[in-house]
Amino acid sequence: MPNSDRKIVLDTYAWIEYFKGSMEKARKFIDGNFELFTPSIVIAELSDKYRRENIQEWEVRNRFIKLKSRIIYLDEKIADKAGELKQLLRKTHKDAGIADAIILAHAYALDAKILTGDEHLKDLENSIDLTK
Repeated sequence: MPNSDRKIVLDTYAWIEYFKGSMEKARKFIDGNFELFTPSIVIAELSDKYRRENIQEWEVRNRFIKLKSRIIYLDEKIADKAGELKQLLRKTHKDAGIADAIILAHAYALDAKILTGDEHLKDLENSIDLTK
């Protein structure tokens, strides 16, 4: 397997499914021998979700994410690329958001695959679709 196939960017969908324990496929990648990256925007989305739903395990899960993956941060280059990619995503998904584009920009910058089930990302060439 080429090195780029060992690099995985985890999106919000992948972490949610992992913690729910509902998808063995997510577990295979997250617990496997892969180089894992989590964009900081994913931390924001998860933090929002767990606090909105009053799920108490957020702090424990956040620590786990940081142990299992490297947190990658939005910088000017990724931000600019995300703006471009959002426009491309909107050609096929009118409701694609900037978070999707940021995750995609990180994956391109790392030459990595995206582990996802998100309808805006799962059919892309560099995605691993958790729903299949």
